[in-house]
Order: sequence, then C-alpha cells, then structure tokens
Amino acid sequence: MKSNELLLDAFGRIHETVARTLEGADGETLVRRPAGNGNSMAWLIWHLSRVEDAQLSSVAGLEQVWTSQGYAGRFALPLPERDTGYGHSSGQVDAVKAAPELLLAYYDAVHRQTVAFLTDLGDDDLDRIVDRRWDPPVTLGVRLVSTIADCLQHVGQAGYARGLHSAPQA
Repeated sequence: MKSNELLLDAFGRIHETVARTLEGADGETLVRRPAGNGNSMAWLIWHLSRVEDAQLSSVAGLEQVWTSQGYAGRFALPLPERDTGYGHSSGQVDAVKAAPELLLAYYDAVHRQTVAFLTDLGDDDLDRIVDRRWDPPVTLGVRLVSTIADCLQHVGQAGYARGLHSAPQA
C-alpha cells in the first residue's frame, strides 16, 4: 500500500463516519450541548470540516472550500469568514447552527478536495516542510496525521453527543 492510499483510507473513514453521524439527525439534536456547555454536534461537524478544509487547502496551495464554493455565505454564521472554531467561547459554539444536509454538503465538498489532493501525492511529498513556526518544523506527513487525529476525535465526540440526546433520561 502506498502512503497516499493509506491517507485516502483514513480520510475516507472520517467521511463515512460524518455521514453516518448526521444521518437522521434533527435540529434539536444538532444544537444540544452535552451537560449544557459541551460542544454541540453542529459545532463539532462544522469545526472538523473547517479544520480539514483550512489545513488541507493550505498545504495544497488551494483556496478553502468554505469561501471558494460559497459555504461561508450559505452558513451565514455570525463569525469571521476565516474562523475555524479554535478557541471558541460558549456563545460562539451556540452560534453554529445548520441543517444536517448543509453540514454534510460542506463536508462532502471538503472531502472531495482532500481526495483530489491526496490522489497524486507521492511518498517523498510527505517530507516537505509546511510550517516552520514549530521546532522541529512540521512536515506535510505530520500535518496530515494531526488533521486526521483531530477530525476523528471530533466526529467521535459528535457521535457521543448524538447518543446522549437519544439515550433515556434518568
């Protein structure tokens, strides 16, 4: 297996899990915050989509899907256009509301851009330095793995939040 095939599989699993997590979710489920202050499903799916979009478009030298395909306008969130959710306050988490169809459409578009980038990626490309602000500098391979880890954590949290909503209350 080539490294790009492994990466395509990992990002594909995120894609499948996002779709499965959103399937049949209603508006109330999407905005419910575990314990009243945890991150909502809508925020988690939006955030992981923004993270993948921002990270992959940066290393690929592409414009983010969020802006290039008009998702910033379609979501119409009261947040700065380049916001990805890092460091959000409770009020900012509450501000992220969207229908499951819109959340999935955005992630689908991000995933398509990710797949297009990874398809022709060679093993040697993974050693390319993409961020010199760290010591040691971050390679493309490290950035891709950290993006996968972040997105998998957040989709898992979204699934957990959904399960809490459907579980009987004691």
